[in-house]
Amino acid sequence: MNGTQVSLDNPKSLSKLSDDDFQALLLEGVSRTFALTIPQLPNELYGAVANAYLLCRIVDTIEDEVSLSPEQKRYFCSEFINVVKTGVNSEPFAVELAPLLSVQTIPAEHTLIHVLPRVIEITHKFDPAQVEALATCVETMAQGMPIFQAQDLSAGLPTLADMDRYCYYVAGCVGEMLAKLFCHYSPEIDQHRDQLLKLSVSFGQGLQMTNILKDIWDDAQRGVCWLPQDIFTEVGFDLKTLTPETNDENFRTGLEHLISIAHEHLHNALVYTQLLPSNETGMRNFCLWALGMAVLTLKKIKQNLHFNDSDQVKISRKSVKATIIATRLIGRSNFMLSFLFNTVSRELKTPDWTYQLPTSTCNPTDIDAPEGTLSSTDSQTQRTNHV
Repeated sequence: MNGTQVSLDNPKSLSKLSDDDFQALLLEGVSRTFALTIPQLPNELYGAVANAYLLCRIVDTIEDEVSLSPEQKRYFCSEFINVVKTGVNSEPFAVELAPLLSVQTIPAEHTLIHVLPRVIEITHKFDPAQVEALATCVETMAQGMPIFQAQDLSAGLPTLADMDRYCYYVAGCVGEMLAKLFCHYSPEIDQHRDQLLKLSVSFGQGLQMTNILKDIWDDAQRGVCWLPQDIFTEVGFDLKTLTPETNDENFRTGLEHLISIAHEHLHNALVYTQLLPSNETGMRNFCLWALGMAVLTLKKIKQNLHFNDSDQVKISRKSVKATIIATRLIGRSNFMLSFLFNTVSRELKTPDWTYQLPTSTCNPTDIDAPEGTLSSTDSQTQRTNHV
């Protein structure tokens, strides 16, 4: 390297890194959470899952870029689908996109776009079944996200079913991809393929709903709201009136109801994890750490419904460490995992309340809903920085 220090600030310096080190450094720059959890996976899965996250982050970068018009976002998303599927034209794609990124896009994402050709090169080193899983996820995300980004989101989404679809495009499809990769990795896991694919959408939605609830006020400052109006209509609150200064008991009741729904999705995430072989501790840790941090975040929100800044409900490093220790101690025992989940999350339920579905709903993925809440929503499960 002729004395050149390897750094995300210097994309060219990454060229001498191994594929795994290259992806690990990028992950540390774009997501500390996934940089922590993905290395828990077996070596046979690490490369593909790390690559998958980086591909999804590229879609996120396009969708979040304030300098791009809706038409430009659709164009780059469409082009990126083809790049991922075919493995060709990655260089001209990166050269065209990179100069358009603004200073509001974090430096690590600027670097990610500059080194995109190598990310794609790594993608096409995997088994064809793995490449197909990654490409399908990117296609679903890149086609679905622009639909919502083009909408006026200042007054929220009309219904919970709309929120479900949004969550699917940004998180549920990622869950499906992971389930496919896990099944490809293990014939034993593949025996539960159908159930895991259904539960994976709910898993993704639980994580994404937690993010949406945590980031309500950050989004409101940008004039964006991902909350479903029908949940708040039921309690007498109009999301058109939502501002960072909102102090309304009816609004907080609506939040409690959404927390209850998210809790049911996270219970499905627990069931998903319990279907993984107990000896696959790395895969279980990967799932349980994300699940545990989501539950603890929802608990902080429920205990502080008057919060007006996401920092007020972020979990502490101590809580993250406690989650890691607890899952390492009991992660092989389904009984103990259920006991811990039920104990820690019991206050997240809203007693004597269930979500009443509209007479007509869209259910593109045919997901079995958590009993007592969504019935047919889980249909289609903001951003892949998931909890």
